[in-house]
Amino acid sequence: MSGTVPPHAPLVVSVADTVRAAARRLHAAGVPDPQVDAELLVAHVLGSSRGGVQAAAIRGDRMPEPAARALAPLLDRRAAREPLQHLTGLAPFRSMELAVGPGVFVPRPETETVAQLAIDALRSAASQAPIAVDLGTGSGAIALAMATEVPHARVFAAENSVDAFVWTKHNVARIGADNVTLAFVDLADAFPELDGTVSVVASNPPYVPDDAIPRDPEVRLYDPPAALYGGPDGLDAVRHLSRVGLRLGHPGATIVIEHGEWQGAAIREILTADGWRSAATHPDLTTRDRATTASRP
Repeated sequence: MSGTVPPHAPLVVSVADTVRAAARRLHAAGVPDPQVDAELLVAHVLGSSRGGVQAAAIRGDRMPEPAARALAPLLDRRAAREPLQHLTGLAPFRSMELAVGPGVFVPRPETETVAQLAIDALRSAASQAPIAVDLGTGSGAIALAMATEVPHARVFAAENSVDAFVWTKHNVARIGADNVTLAFVDLADAFPELDGTVSVVASNPPYVPDDAIPRDPEVRLYDPPAALYGGPDGLDAVRHLSRVGLRLGHPGATIVIEHGEWQGAAIREILTADGWRSAATHPDLTTRDRATTASRP
């Protein structure tokens, strides 16, 4: 009969309908930002951007069948609360996109505030080639932010997890910052050749108390435990960082440590007891306390 659809003809679905259906699926699974994640997953399978997907939806563009097939298993995995960044392989951080996946801590937007504190301190250093160290660099987020935004600085990044170090190396090569030196080393022993010469010591250490299990499945099930848990009070790594920072830093050097919103006072006490001066805690963009800084005497 004229006009009859062949029995195996592909179903024509618009990009807009695809995004709406994906967002409903993710909302039902409890994903925090289902619309955003739906748009980003559709963008990933289309080789586009989130803005490109929004424009395609407004235009009424059709969803290509191969892209629709590629989207289905990704939606299944995201509905099971696998991190979006593991599915796309990328995590945005400041002006960069970092490669991430199993074995490395996924950088969070709140760490961009921590990076800004380190960058500001590095820019104000009284040197033509100031030195910064990122201890426990993970994906390389803070180190690469300092290196790309303060290009006259020399940045040294240390990581002691084999799995994370693979991602760090990849991102240093991918971003192409030739002012970064990367080392696989225990943090307490990092860069003895730099003792007394460093202007900024930065770190996003593990700071979750051992018995405080994270609520979000993306964190609890997929972030490496070594990047999360920091001892009974969550501050074991901070105590090491304070001592290593004193070894590395020159007089007037700045230490920048990320932490949980309730840990600022305890970290200020640790730093002050070790001899650091002017310890201060700073909020992130959500107004939660996120980082503490101090100056070396």
